[in-house]
Amino acid sequence: MRIEEELKTKAFVSENQKAQLNIMFTAGWVRCAISAALKNYGVTPEQYNVLRILRGSHPQAICLKDITCRMVDRNSNTSRIVDKLADKGWAVRETSASDRREVQIALTDKGSDLLAQIEKQYGADKMMHSSGLSSAEAETLNHLLDKLRSA
Repeated sequence: MRIEEELKTKAFVSENQKAQLNIMFTAGWVRCAISAALKNYGVTPEQYNVLRILRGSHPQAICLKDITCRMVDRNSNTSRIVDKLADKGWAVRETSASDRREVQIALTDKGSDLLAQIEKQYGADKMMHSSGLSSAEAETLNHLLDKLRSA
C-alpha cells in the first residue's frame, strides 16, 4: 500500500519529507512483523539481535560494550537484555581471563538451538519481509539507505 494511503494524506511538503516519513513508517511496520514472528519463541527483537551478535563471535565470548556497539538499536539496555537471555539459558556470563572486572557473554547451546529453530522457520530474509524485493532492488535499497546515513 502506498504511504499516502497508510498515513491517509494526499500531499507532503516535499519528496524528501515523504521519504523520511515512509522510512519511519516502514521501520515500525517491519519491527511489528518481526516482533510478532519472534513472540512465538519468547524472544524480543532486541534479544534476537544480541543472540545473533553472540553467535557471530562464537565460540569466543564478547564483552557488553562490544555487544552494544553492534546492536541495531544502540539505545537498548544491553545489560538488562543479557540478564534476560542468561535467565532463559540462552547466554552465559563469564569473568574475563585477562581482566577479572570485565564480564564476557557467550552463547549457550540452548541459545544456538533457538536461533536455528527461528531461522529454520523463517530463513534469513523472510523475517525481514524483504521477499517482495528482488536481489537487485534490495541492493539498490541498501545503497540508498547507506547513502542516507552517510549524509
